[in-house]
Amino acid sequence: MSLRIIAGRFGGRIISTPSGNITHTMSERARNALFNSINDFIINANVLDTFAGSGAIGLEALSRGANHVTFIEHSKQAIKTISHNIAVLKVEDKTTFVKISVENWLQAQNNQYFDLIIADPPYDKLQSNTIQKLFSLLKPGGLLVLSHSNRQETLIESEEVTVIKQHRHATANLTFYRRKG
Repeated sequence: MSLRIIAGRFGGRIISTPSGNITHTMSERARNALFNSINDFIINANVLDTFAGSGAIGLEALSRGANHVTFIEHSKQAIKTISHNIAVLKVEDKTTFVKISVENWLQAQNNQYFDLIIADPPYDKLQSNTIQKLFSLLKPGGLLVLSHSNRQETLIESEEVTVIKQHRHATANLTFYRRKG
């Protein structure tokens, strides 16, 4: 299976996605809405793509001007797909790829901070505690975008962040959190 990068330097390029239902790929419409919402914010950003799946979100960020993307993924099939996509687009110098679960990575994290964090966990396992820990990795004024099922109405709350907007799509919600400070 494949999908295309929507806009930017790699706009129109086709990348691979893992076969089967190991990951859920964010629809092109939802990705477009996401990036249109943060387009001015993405330039030169240091981005963390958690639960990375195919890497489409992080690669779209690079295409639109992000400085660097760190991908976190633990599925062996998704790891192969992301590695392939990074090589096809020749962006090895602008990426870091960590092959571990997000939860385990957070335990070993060395206080690296990000301008933008994208969290797209499995819809049946939102992992609220993990998402709350990700908030602390945002730079002041940084943005975390959480993609979650539209069946999950409860917002994840933290004193570190403020919800600044939400977008609803067919099967997904995008909730935008900004780090205070």
